[in-house]
Amino acid sequence: MKIGELSRRTGVSVRMLRYYEGEGLLAPQRTDSGYRDYGPAEEETVRRIKMLGAAGMTLQTIQQLLPCVRDNDPTFTPCNALRKILTEQVGLIDERIETLSQSRTILTGYLASVN
Repeated sequence: MKIGELSRRTGVSVRMLRYYEGEGLLAPQRTDSGYRDYGPAEEETVRRIKMLGAAGMTLQTIQQLLPCVRDNDPTFTPCNALRKILTEQVGLIDERIETLSQSRTILTGYLASVN
């Protein structure tokens, strides 16, 4: 399939798909005329990238984890650095939760003072 079709099927912009390719996350075949030719494997890869991104992971982390992803569920094959990466990601999420909690407390205080 062409890049526009992959974009429609995955909900990822053509520009972002090209970026993924530039970052080495996608490696589509090329037609004789030079057009990108995406198959089911690339579509699945894009869905996995979206899944990991929705979990709050950066593209750099996704590049490390992507080879370990088996399916669309959060299931991974063993990778040497997997536990370390996931532990770091959980820590980053915990930090964001703490920051958001502090922000919520501040905003709640502001609301209480204007009532």
